[in-house]
Amino acid sequence: IRKIERGCEPPNFGLMSDLLWADPQPFPGKSPSKRGVGYSFGPDITESFLKLNGLQLLVRSHEVKDEGYLVEHGGKTITVFSAPNYCDSMGNKGAFIHFDETCEPKFTQYEAVPHPNIRPMAYAAGMGGLFM
Repeated sequence: IRKIERGCEPPNFGLMSDLLWADPQPFPGKSPSKRGVGYSFGPDITESFLKLNGLQLLVRSHEVKDEGYLVEHGGKTITVFSAPNYCDSMGNKGAFIHFDETCEPKFTQYEAVPHPNIRPMAYAAGMGGLFM
């Protein structure tokens, strides 16, 4: 993982793509991802990964969740997504996760605030997009 070239657009295949786009699935094994790139992985893959790496929990992001987070794979996989109303159109909540001294996850959910009076996603183009 440390040898992956960073500072570039993710490729359509390879380890970087697999790590970035892999999503949990409810059934065992792995399968091609619904995204069209990377893989989906089941609870058995999660369990093997955790055991191999001496971990108890997999916390991930980069996937919209309606409530801002989702706990899966028997509590061993948590997806947290911090952008409420993603792309100004998804209607999802945002969330963040905090671990207290017992390492129990605590979730905070929040709604999107009203959008500024500019074209949706104009800010995505940098300052130049604000004045179009």
